[in-house]
Amino acid sequence: MANAPVQRMSQLLAKTLRDDPADAEVLSHKLLVRAGYVRRTAAGIWSWLPLGKKVLANVERIVREEMDAVGAQEVLLPAILPREPYEATGRWEEYGPELFRLQDRKGGDYLLGPTHEEIFTLLVKDQASSYKDLPVILYQIQNKYRDEARPRAGILRGREFLMKDSYSFDTDDEGLAQSYALHREAYQKIFARLGLDYRICAATAGAMGGSKSEEFLAPAEAGEDTFADCPNCDFAANTEAITYELKPVDASGVAAAEDIPTPDTPTIETLAASLGVPASATLKNLLVKVDGEIVAVGVPGDREVDMDKVEAHFAPAAVELVTETDFAARPDLVRGYVGPQGLDKVTYIADPRVAPGTAWITGANKAGTHTKNVVVGRDFEVDRYVDVVVVQEGDPCPKCGTGLVLDRAIEIGHIFQLGRKYADALKLDVLGQNGKPVRVTMGSYGIGVSRAVAALAEQSADDKGLCWPKEVAPADVHVVAAGKALQTELALDISGKLAAAGVRVLVDDRAGVSPGVKFTDSELIGVPQILVAGRRAADGVVELKDRRTGEREELTVEEAVARLTA
Repeated sequence: MANAPVQRMSQLLAKTLRDDPADAEVLSHKLLVRAGYVRRTAAGIWSWLPLGKKVLANVERIVREEMDAVGAQEVLLPAILPREPYEATGRWEEYGPELFRLQDRKGGDYLLGPTHEEIFTLLVKDQASSYKDLPVILYQIQNKYRDEARPRAGILRGREFLMKDSYSFDTDDEGLAQSYALHREAYQKIFARLGLDYRICAATAGAMGGSKSEEFLAPAEAGEDTFADCPNCDFAANTEAITYELKPVDASGVAAAEDIPTPDTPTIETLAASLGVPASATLKNLLVKVDGEIVAVGVPGDREVDMDKVEAHFAPAAVELVTETDFAARPDLVRGYVGPQGLDKVTYIADPRVAPGTAWITGANKAGTHTKNVVVGRDFEVDRYVDVVVVQEGDPCPKCGTGLVLDRAIEIGHIFQLGRKYADALKLDVLGQNGKPVRVTMGSYGIGVSRAVAALAEQSADDKGLCWPKEVAPADVHVVAAGKALQTELALDISGKLAAAGVRVLVDDRAGVSPGVKFTDSELIGVPQILVAGRRAADGVVELKDRRTGEREELTVEEAVARLTA
């Protein structure tokens, strides 16, 4: 085994901090800064210090090894990309303000790549001419750029981030399914090796498009995604992807619609209290504008509208709430008393819970008045059914009916069966076996490499600091010299022996730093094994501590070296 270099903390460009950064909101942000792994350069832009770069490189290595194992070929494409391919696919405009746009000195339009579907498609178009050149899987590990409106949570949500993106190219849908399955299995191996707790969840394709999409989510309190997990079966899904079955009911026995006076009841809460009915008996109608056109969204009164779902449904159109000005321009729309019956020139979409035959209490489109016994399909029509409610704890599992459990999570990977969206836009064809052109079908597969570091920090840290899994830690063992000359001499000696055996060593040989600070820093930095040259150094005895379990054991130098090199 080759010698491993010893990293001496007396020479290390990193300073640990006792206090949390003032702007830190989540655990990973606090600890990665305090332990000297990263430093903020600007909002959403981070510098990786030596220890952080080692962890990042270890994640890259694991990703690279598993991608290579499935036959993927690594390339490196530019980060500055021309406008034209993104215009051809419509994403120059679809990305909106999240896209970093720039011009060269000649006035040519460029962008900083947020993702590379277009450029990979053009690369294969240039290099592949026949079905014999496919299938092929290409990948890169490269920085991506998105102009986040509110970059937050440290490296979890930045404007620049490191990502592995790969793309599969096949001549038919069966081939795409195989490439997708290869990635799915590779991702499971990657996240297992990283030591991440994760769930594979059904997801929406969003602006990426495609027929199938799954997310790899790491449960963590700091996560921005909410996923639903069934405690009874294998169902798991991002809440944005959960659909509810449309179940029409018989409304033949429902009386005719009837207006009822309801003064001072502009909200569901005031209406339900006034009438003595549950909120679930009322119909909530939210008005939004989609590219300037008013759309009404109907949901049961006890549910909230998930605006992410609404926006995803209408993407890439812009969706915003109506304003006082909009109400003033439409006197037929009475704020707080809008009902779907008799709406003019307003598209009405509804959650499937607002099924044909269901009866509701809803606004009468007159101030201080509601209407009861309003039946879907009899008194008004739904233009389109869309799952738009916020999923709640205990909602029935779509697969088995058991109450769902909700949890927060960090998205660490996402795989898509893109199909021919990008191949159609950029005319990616190869000659098939019959000599005729065949339109290529694609898959797109991403892993947030820098985000995985934050996810690991969130999941593995304890009240003392970071606690890295062995494969991603910046070192295998953290040797601590308690402070005296003899202890430092022993620490350096044992560090050299370990390094000669291929063990990665971080040694705290700092002079003038108290033992208490060194011990605190060793726990904060989070290397899996801590070896202390302390009070029994003169006897050739050191203390080995497992960072994760806290177990301690006194060993001779020879025993310690044998244990750590086994």
